[in-house]
Amino acid sequence: MFLKNSWYVAAWDHEVTRSLQQVEMLGEKIVLYRKENGEPVALEDACPHRKLPLSMGRLKGDQVECGYHGLTFDGTGTCTRVPGAERVPHVARVRSYPIVERYGLLWVWMGRPELADPATIFQVDHWGDPAWGVNRGDSMVINCHYLYMTDNLLDPSHVAWVHQSSFGSSACEETPLQTDVTEDGVIVSRWMMDVEVAPFYARFVKFKGNCDRKQHYEVRHPSNAIIKAIFTPAGTGGPDGPLHDDVFLMDSYNFMTPVDENRTRYFWFQMRNFDADNEETSRAFAESVRGAFEEDRAVLTAVHEGMANKRTPNLDLKIDAGPLRFRKRLDQLISAEAEQPMAAE
Repeated sequence: MFLKNSWYVAAWDHEVTRSLQQVEMLGEKIVLYRKENGEPVALEDACPHRKLPLSMGRLKGDQVECGYHGLTFDGTGTCTRVPGAERVPHVARVRSYPIVERYGLLWVWMGRPELADPATIFQVDHWGDPAWGVNRGDSMVINCHYLYMTDNLLDPSHVAWVHQSSFGSSACEETPLQTDVTEDGVIVSRWMMDVEVAPFYARFVKFKGNCDRKQHYEVRHPSNAIIKAIFTPAGTGGPDGPLHDDVFLMDSYNFMTPVDENRTRYFWFQMRNFDADNEETSRAFAESVRGAFEEDRAVLTAVHEGMANKRTPNLDLKIDAGPLRFRKRLDQLISAEAEQPMAAE
């Protein structure tokens, strides 16, 4: 069901402090906290004695003390104290997860720890570039399987009906889609030529009149996406040649972390090539994007319920080519991983 050997977002950096916080990822409960020097820690949230969540205990310096009988564990998961015992049993330890702080997010490696390579964390272009603004984004829990979300993020056509007052326009209804399979995911894209600027973007573009618009929807295994929006004056777009000086560029980064088979925590932020230091622009983006994603949440929650309780077969359409190819390759990766079980720590 899940690809374990991968980095998943566990939390925003500001959410994890010097208090114990439980998160659930891929059906596993993890306790997060920061050491006194600010370094994040991720441990299995279960004392090996009677499996009380360590998140119900307390921090003692950089170590976690179980709230039931006082067993204490350091940031590597090693038990350092068993009150009343002459020695610490060698099996008294909890799993420690590799954790990295990047882009204002905390990333946890859910698979074999010896395979964890921070260089494989999703790359964010223009991060730290003073010419690009950042909408710091938000998160929400959606009551659906994470693959319904990857389906949605490989489907530019849905904006015509789900996001009519924001991202959508009439051009989104009929323009054909191009599907490209990459080494690590799938891209679904299209250029729409000489069309109206969609409502969400109209207040931000620097030109008047119609536009040439590109939708670039890319999802990489297992569940990370970048949505690129390009708006350039009509007659200046298309796959060939440089874009107009007044081009609007927005890269939306989307990270879906399965909570379990029925819930997904969705993290996002946007990069933009204009108004880099304009807080009002960032506020407007945050408000509008959250509103649009609430529309997605309503639809995807209903889709999950409908598919779970279907009485007749569902059908696939031509527009589903991207999601189906993504799912097929992900199934292959999960199957291959299952043949190589996790090594013991």
